[in-house]
Amino acid sequence: MAARLDLDCCPLFPISLPSPSPSPSPKSLALAFPRPIPPIRLRLHLVLRRPRRLPFRFTAAFVPSSAADGPADQELPLKDVEAAVVIDQQRQNQGSQLRKRVIFGLGIGLGAGGVVVAGGWVFTVAVAAAVFAAARGYFGLVRSRGIAAGMTPPPRYLSRVCSVICALMPVLTLYFGHMDVSVTSSAFVVAMALILQRGNPRFAQLSSAVFGLFYCGYLPCFWVKLRCGLSAPALNTKVGNFWPVLLGGQAHWTVGLVATLISISSIIAADTFAFLGGRAFGRTPLTNISPKKTLEGALAGLSGCIVIAVLLSKILCWPTSLISAAAFGILNFTGSLFGDLVESMIKRDAGVKDSGSLIPGHGGILDRVDSYVFTGALCYSFVKIALPLFGI
Repeated sequence: MAARLDLDCCPLFPISLPSPSPSPSPKSLALAFPRPIPPIRLRLHLVLRRPRRLPFRFTAAFVPSSAADGPADQELPLKDVEAAVVIDQQRQNQGSQLRKRVIFGLGIGLGAGGVVVAGGWVFTVAVAAAVFAAARGYFGLVRSRGIAAGMTPPPRYLSRVCSVICALMPVLTLYFGHMDVSVTSSAFVVAMALILQRGNPRFAQLSSAVFGLFYCGYLPCFWVKLRCGLSAPALNTKVGNFWPVLLGGQAHWTVGLVATLISISSIIAADTFAFLGGRAFGRTPLTNISPKKTLEGALAGLSGCIVIAVLLSKILCWPTSLISAAAFGILNFTGSLFGDLVESMIKRDAGVKDSGSLIPGHGGILDRVDSYVFTGALCYSFVKIALPLFGI
């Protein structure tokens, strides 16, 4: 039995496959096999023995090598060989994207950990920079063709002003300790600017701009309140006993620092376990908003989030109750999941996959921080209200 490989070659790329024939045609190649090979084995042979990029298209068919095998004109087409190579190329691209995602994810994680430990102005400025980039991404989505087709987006100058206001909110939160006045004043200024502009102001412009102030500016400020506002020392944290005096000593390890570290770590664990669990076991779609998310992946993310929160609570000795640590993990997972879904809903209406391309393998800043938008407010409320309420 012989397998004939018909190649539709690109003239810029010569054929490099060996051929048993003395003078092979540039567009066909005969490969002899000792026995019939199933289609799946032929696909694997062709995919594994060729280079990564195939600059040509090909089809393959089995033809008899002798009269004993059957009539000379009998052929068994293998139309799915070309599809197998396309799938192989897609897998290679996905592998490259995954490597970029892992490398840049580790870099971002290490940098974020250092910023969280530093606290104070370092943490606030980092949050303000991330907020500014996320706000730019949000207003870019609002002005995109998909959303703008059904509503009138805010003017470009107003989008830039709102992005700057969102970036200033974390700084004002650190300085004043609250953000009610800044948010209310900002919303009033935006409403005035829209009403006084030339043309015909629309309510859609006001709603999208004010939601941008709330989504990209107000909510992230709770991370500043959580990290820098909860300054009570975490006395049971043993890490503080070995912390250098030049870096603040034991007093540096506050409830806000410990809570922020546990929260961010559990969110990272939720995303990681949900991604791995979804790829390995994902079968049931979770929601139409994000078709790639599965119920199995969500359960894996929830399990990973709770496990990391409980482990870190034992290491850092906060919170002291196992039930409260598990509840803290569930709260982090809930906030991260719905934060991701809200951004997915915005991107779906905008008709885009990512809010930007600033971070290779991750998209834009908003794609990376969407899981943290609502979580800061939930965690701050949990630490400030729920734990004292139950005497923990």
